[in-house]
Amino acid sequence: MNDTKSCVDCGVLNCHTRDKEYPEFCLTTELSAETIEKVRKLYEDEENNRVSVISAQIENEFYLRYTRVEELLEFSRRMGFKKIGIATCVGLIEESRILARILRKNGFEVYGAVCKIGSFLKKDVGVSEEDMTRTGAVMCNPIMQAEILNQAGTDFNVVMGLCVGHDSLFYKYSEALVTTLVAKDRVLAHNPVGALYQAKAYYKKLL
Repeated sequence: MNDTKSCVDCGVLNCHTRDKEYPEFCLTTELSAETIEKVRKLYEDEENNRVSVISAQIENEFYLRYTRVEELLEFSRRMGFKKIGIATCVGLIEESRILARILRKNGFEVYGAVCKIGSFLKKDVGVSEEDMTRTGAVMCNPIMQAEILNQAGTDFNVVMGLCVGHDSLFYKYSEALVTTLVAKDRVLAHNPVGALYQAKAYYKKLL
């Protein structure tokens, strides 16, 4: 197996501090001037620039003070968004209703689309009977969620607990910018990073 070293293998992170030596496999040092300039120019795009500047402002002003919900509100205000879309898992509809109330209380229009909207049967896309014994025959429809929010003209979309893969399709077809408020993890109360912390503690014992 060819396992070339990359950023996840780096313990220096000089790209973050710029006060050390880069490791010999550093991806930053391997970038061509053409690639760097190509990407830099993308930040001249009006939307890209505005998102970058406002994100940096919010991070700096509210670091370790604001929850992600508060950051979402502040970002939406500063970006001038009026209509917020919510793409929600049916299993998180109550949480999405709470979010909708918060958004509306703060002056935003809200338009939500649940994952089963306009749903098909799983068998219609080739899912076998064996692969629907636990979760039923009705398929989630993230592409339709994106289409509904596109038609509604949302300025910004928030993902609430879409399944792995379903979220990918939603991101792919959403015309508006997307952020994720909830990453679904049914086992860990929607705290997927908990598994990484557990793994880190476990492996530390072995080292």
